[in-house]
Amino acid sequence: MKRPFVDLGACTLCMGCVEVCPEVFSQSDVGFIVVADLDDYPQACVNEAIKYCPEDAIGWEEAYVCIRVGR
Repeated sequence: MKRPFVDLGACTLCMGCVEVCPEVFSQSDVGFIVVADLDDYPQACVNEAIKYCPEDAIGWEEAYVCIRVGR
């Protein structure tokens, strides 16, 4: 499964992603853009935010699942 990411070093906090895709992107209490923790991401919405980002700070990455194994 793929998950959207925001490169916080490149992000200028223009809030375009929040405007275009608020179900996935939001602004934290300290001002950074955060990605919602969802089981499934709306691909069209995220792709629109990727296109809208003036700094190319948004993209897709492979989501890894950690499994805890007992002893």
